[in-house]
Amino acid sequence: QVQLVESGGGLVQSGGSLRLSCVVSGQSVSSYHLGWFRQAPGKPRESVAAISWTGFSSRYADSMKGRFTISRDNAKKTVYLAMNSLKPEDTAAYYCAAAEAGYGLSLPMPWKYWGQGTQVTVAS
Repeated sequence: QVQLVESGGGLVQSGGSLRLSCVVSGQSVSSYHLGWFRQAPGKPRESVAAISWTGFSSRYADSMKGRFTISRDNAKKTVYLAMNSLKPEDTAAYYCAAAEAGYGLSLPMPWKYWGQGTQVTVAS
């Protein structure tokens, strides 16, 4: 089994930045694609970004392009989400997830393992 633990959330002002981290533990963690998702109150969970097991490929939801950057450090078994120019609409619980790398990287894919989330609140 793979475990994921997010951290780095908090309260920021509109236009500010945050960097979320997700530590991935378990067997062969470097063999998983990793992704970030978010869920705002009263809204369904939505995709944010994903990165391949190699770290060479990434995908972003259209609304995140240019503002968010996903990266990973397999030596540290950690995936990051750098968020810039934050807006109140970005307020949500952010989750990281893992999918087996046997699938090609995409946002809608079999995300099998999930963290518990970290809250990001952007004040206007």
